[in-house]
Amino acid sequence: MLAGVDGSPTSVRAGAYAAGLARRQGAEFLVVYVASRPALASMSPEAMQVAEEAVEQTIAELRESIESSATWAGVTVRFLAVRGDPFTEICRVASDERADAVVVGASTHAGHRWVGSLAVRLVKAGRWPVTVVP
Repeated sequence: MLAGVDGSPTSVRAGAYAAGLARRQGAEFLVVYVASRPALASMSPEAMQVAEEAVEQTIAELRESIESSATWAGVTVRFLAVRGDPFTEICRVASDERADAVVVGASTHAGHRWVGSLAVRLVKAGRWPVTVVP
């Protein structure tokens, strides 16, 4: 069971839902966070350093939160933080780890109605059952 999280309320709910599924099914549970670099951060070394520190802090906070929540829920979790495009990296990790299912939160961005969200792109990829949690 793979859950994609980014700290948003819908991804937190997706992680909790996936943890419950993993616990009930006795499945391995993998939480993936994909960090992408802000486009403007590459303009100066100082901005890049600040952006990198923010990403590292976010990763540490998510890891701690996920691990404590998993302990409370009675499920063993593996947390993986990667860099890149969320769709590409979740597909890569799901394939590499031979995930049986992918769980993600629904997008709350209005623009995704026209462009397509991560969840829609994962469903269209058609490689795994995808559960989208509101």
